[in-house]
Amino acid sequence: MIIIPVKEGENIDRALKKYKRKFEKTGVVKELRERQKYTKPSVKKREIKLKAIYIQQLRVEEEI
Repeated sequence: MIIIPVKEGENIDRALKKYKRKFEKTGVVKELRERQKYTKPSVKKREIKLKAIYIQQLRVEEEI
């Protein structure tokens, strides 16, 4: 359960923003979307590998 302490006189919009940020960090929505369909372990591994290659290329370009 997410608890957001709201100080007296604090704006509700600010409290909502804190709530949304904490909820996003928990990863509930991301996990639900992943569970909607089954992805084979080989496909997951391939995606992770491609992401790593992409990030590595970005770092190499930054050094140049």
